Amino acid sequence: MKTERTIITISEQDKRWLAAYGGVHGVSMAEAVRRGIACLKVTEGPDAYRRLVRETAGIWKKGDGLHYQKKIRSEWGR
Repeated sequence: MKTERTIITISEQDKRWLAAYGGVHGVSMAEAVRRGIACLKVTEGPDAYRRLVRETAGIWKKGDGLHYQKKIRSEWGR
């Protein structure tokens, strides 16, 4: 498996938590992040987006969604 180095920005609180987790479990912060990603892959799975779309289909009851979206976004430039 090819690996790639990545820089992330996290809060000081999250960094302290990762350091504490690493200390308790004897792993680096990078390994703690890798473990977190592995957990997300299990719980979210490759189908997470499709599942979310399927579960929320039809809940918008305020008319034409595209019209509403364009109206709201037109206010951003004001």
